[in-house]
Amino acid sequence: MEERSEKVKIDDMEIKQDLKQQNGQCDLHDNAYGYNIHLLTIIGEIEGHQTLGPVTKTTKYEHVLPELAKVEEDSHIEGLLVLLNTVGGDVEAGLAIAEMIASLSVPTVTLLLGGGHSIGVPLSVSGDRSFIVPTATMVVHPIRMNGTVLGVKHNYEYIDKMQDRIISFTCNHSSIKEEKMKKIMFNTTELGKDVGSVLVGEEAVKAGLIDAVGGIHEAFCCLYDLINRKKNSNI
Repeated sequence: MEERSEKVKIDDMEIKQDLKQQNGQCDLHDNAYGYNIHLLTIIGEIEGHQTLGPVTKTTKYEHVLPELAKVEEDSHIEGLLVLLNTVGGDVEAGLAIAEMIASLSVPTVTLLLGGGHSIGVPLSVSGDRSFIVPTATMVVHPIRMNGTVLGVKHNYEYIDKMQDRIISFTCNHSSIKEEKMKKIMFNTTELGKDVGSVLVGEEAVKAGLIDAVGGIHEAFCCLYDLINRKKNSNI
């Protein structure tokens, strides 16, 4: 009976580990510096209250939020590294993830790879420090609504408030000013049939959205530094 119980526990642990790997999450603790780092990837489209098609690469917010809660409560985890390559997706789900990351007491670094479009913009700036590789892009544009939208005053007011939430969060977690953010977001000269701007690598840093250009090495070094600062401040 005890052997069966132990086997069930092992099988359960293996299933949970497989799910974490499938969701792009893992703990990095066998490194040369002895830090316990949690790695989280946010890729594809942010899936919210509606399930997307089987051929669409998604990040499900109901998977990410509990994992972030665990990062906050697990005393063994010293830092969080978030790797992003997303086309955007559900606005409220993406903003919920961004708010969770921003509220963590654990030192957090974000690294933008490939692209951080639409709701990927606030996600990219949600950590304590943000990096972007030289070839990664950020597409900054106003909220787009899919499907049928009733053209009534209440809907426009709701969209405006949602837009203000995104702008406010992004400006509060980066060095870009609100006036400049709106100018980039509502640019009508850059995208042929749309409103917005495309920022590549260094352009995102110069605009004040991202802290620095760098890759995985720079992101890890920065995270180690943040962990050391926290440890020294607790002495």
